[in-house]
Amino acid sequence: MRRRIRRLSSLILLAQVAILSASLLIGFVLFAITARANLTSDYQERAADIAQTFAEMPTVQSCLAGDAASCDGDVQRLATATERRTGAAYVVVIDMDRVRHSHPNPALVGRKVSEDVIARDGQVHLRTDSGSTGTTANARVPVFAGSGRTVIGEVSVGIRESSVAAELLGQLPIYATWIVLAFAIGTAVSFGLAALLKRRTFGLELDEIARLLQEREATLHGIREGVIAIDPAGRITVVNDEAQRLLRLPEGARGRRLDDVLAASPIRDALTGTTEAKDAIAVTDSGVLVLNRMPVMLAGRPHGAVLTLQDRTEVTGLSRELDGERSFAESIRAQQHEFSNRMHAVAGLLELGRPEEALQYLNEIRGTAADLDRTLRTHVGAPMIVGLLLGKAAEANERGIELAISPETELGPAPELLQALVTILGNLIDNAFDALADSPAPRRVTVAIVETPETLTVRVADNGPGVPDGSVPRIFESGYTTKRGSLARHGGLGLSLVHTTASRLGGTVSVARDGGAAFTVTLPRPSHADLAPASGGLR
Repeated sequence: MRRRIRRLSSLILLAQVAILSASLLIGFVLFAITARANLTSDYQERAADIAQTFAEMPTVQSCLAGDAASCDGDVQRLATATERRTGAAYVVVIDMDRVRHSHPNPALVGRKVSEDVIARDGQVHLRTDSGSTGTTANARVPVFAGSGRTVIGEVSVGIRESSVAAELLGQLPIYATWIVLAFAIGTAVSFGLAALLKRRTFGLELDEIARLLQEREATLHGIREGVIAIDPAGRITVVNDEAQRLLRLPEGARGRRLDDVLAASPIRDALTGTTEAKDAIAVTDSGVLVLNRMPVMLAGRPHGAVLTLQDRTEVTGLSRELDGERSFAESIRAQQHEFSNRMHAVAGLLELGRPEEALQYLNEIRGTAADLDRTLRTHVGAPMIVGLLLGKAAEANERGIELAISPETELGPAPELLQALVTILGNLIDNAFDALADSPAPRRVTVAIVETPETLTVRVADNGPGVPDGSVPRIFESGYTTKRGSLARHGGLGLSLVHTTASRLGGTVSVARDGGAAFTVTLPRPSHADLAPASGGLR
């Protein structure tokens, strides 16, 4: 029994029946009270009509105007006949001296009443009277002398309350029938409503719904991916903590439109679009995100969408570091192989007895290979940047590209923005190498790093085809690339990372065409500028 009462449909039905029963019972009681008051008023009016008719009888008027003692018998007979004919409990005639001239008890005729003549003001008085005949609906009417307005007495008529109660009891069964019918209809409607709600909740009971909600909240906020659900109007209906962190959504974002909590940006366009997005890469102020957008269809109609966000910032950073380490290892391997070949050449010249030519060959090797290493160690004090540039130089040599360090380069041993510098420099050099992939020789990339007390400037220029005119406004957008062929698979991310990193640090990125493409990144030194968030960030 307790299990059945715990069912949602049973609880709803019992609640509805209880409310309906209480409402109908209270209504029935109030109706009975009102009906009783109305019947009492009706019987008082009826008593007033009887009294008025009796007061207008010539016999009654002449009796009270003349010798009342000689006509008491006539008035008493008329009163008795009126009581019998109308069902009144009493018809009492009183003169202005308060003497009775009729009464249901003949022994009281000729005696005075204790109270004053109420109708001496010439008005009809209605009330409920409790006298010797019981509780009655009473009316007191003045008796006038002839056609004048002189009050010569009053007629008091009463109808027993038992008659009122009897009539009320005669009417109540009819109204009770309507009440029972309304109760039956209300119960049927309540049962239908309970069944409908049961279907709408997929047959789940209240404790099951509560448990599912708790499990959903625990799962939603416990996963490492950001999850956002939006309805067809674009309002956020579900959002977990990770999504709020990744997109920097404000508190209370649930229930608001996604357009209202995100500033205009490519990531907002991807999230608020209408098409499916799978593993799309987006770069924000805080890092690199992988977006998935799945539209939801119910009964063939759009029902919003579910968005998932994965933070790939650390993975991307590690991938970049791994690429640098791999490039450095490849350069070491290439140098080892090249060193072995050169040693064989020197050994051969010595065996042939040609030491002058061997010395000349060694001087040539020293002048070309050691020149870059000497330049880097002289002008760049940060070991990580030196290693990065040596690795890129080896890669450039394998790809037939000359990597040159500008004479204006000057960098200390421990720059404050080392990590940002690695990201910016590595991506700009890679982008320059890719731009020269289809260019004829000679192919050249020039790198300049200038550190001043106020700023840190990085400039990477190449002698390739340059940036097309129509692409300049979009080259820093995530996913946009001008690369073709196999290089296009790896495009659309490097320049976006450069722009995002620079913007996050309060710097600027510019591109110029100077016999190719020249990218310049200017970063304020932390001691001279706060690390301001990028423009176009989240509101």
